[in-house]
Amino acid sequence: MRRTFLMPLTVMVVLAAFHPPAEPFFIQRHLADLEVRPDDLTSGARGAIYQPIFGIGAPDSERLRGVARCGLLTVGPGGSSVVVPYPAEEQIYYILEGGGTLVYEDRRVPVQKDDFMYLPVRSRHGMANESDAPVRVIVMGFRIPAGQRAAGALELQLANAAEVPLQALSSHGPTTQFRLLMGQTMSRRDKLAAACQMTSLFIMDFAAGGNNNPHSHAAEEEIYLLMRGSGEIVAGKTADGQDARHPVKEGAVFFFGPGTRVGYYSGAKEGQEHDLILAARSRLE
Repeated sequence: MRRTFLMPLTVMVVLAAFHPPAEPFFIQRHLADLEVRPDDLTSGARGAIYQPIFGIGAPDSERLRGVARCGLLTVGPGGSSVVVPYPAEEQIYYILEGGGTLVYEDRRVPVQKDDFMYLPVRSRHGMANESDAPVRVIVMGFRIPAGQRAAGALELQLANAAEVPLQALSSHGPTTQFRLLMGQTMSRRDKLAAACQMTSLFIMDFAAGGNNNPHSHAAEEEIYLLMRGSGEIVAGKTADGQDARHPVKEGAVFFFGPGTRVGYYSGAKEGQEHDLILAARSRLE
């Protein structure tokens, strides 16, 4: 079930400058190794911490062009983050664990595990937790280029991944199915058609031993988070031009620059749960 909450919003955003093409590259992290850093969401907050993964607050942030931030927000029982607006950044929250309350403008909206939501530029938003267990949220922010008009949703767009059917995409082979969670405003295939710069938010469900046909995107940045399972992530190429395969386990997170070889090979055996990856792509101007 898609849930909508009306809110008028008109925005004009200004940011960024021209960047020359970058060489293919990737950055690798793991959720278990993240450090707590100061952030807008936690400055003066109660019971909330933010751990940057990529972008603002993390090492190598200057290498990211379209992705402003990707991080893990944890709000403990009885805690709450700061409620913040971003004038030139659209954001996505994905509830990784637990449940809480999304604070959105003057509304308080209950959210649960695997909920995902689009938070337009200039919307005031944050997270509170009235439960007895922590809520963990993946926060992703995407820069709006200078002079580009961002439509700004007239309503809060929020859904749960379980509501999104699995489907095969021919370009990625028969062993991977996709839940197409969110796309851009003109999308007709995604559960939520909401974003401006963020191209696609999706979950990949890998059959035992499956893969998604490694590939690259010439003008997009991409993030992979291995939510369940273990296997090998393709990131770049070896010196002899072969796919570089990196052993990974649950909690691994990769950022892929434009033109970088990207993919995944599941290590699951028949009868085991399917490996799951949460992924997001954003376009570059």
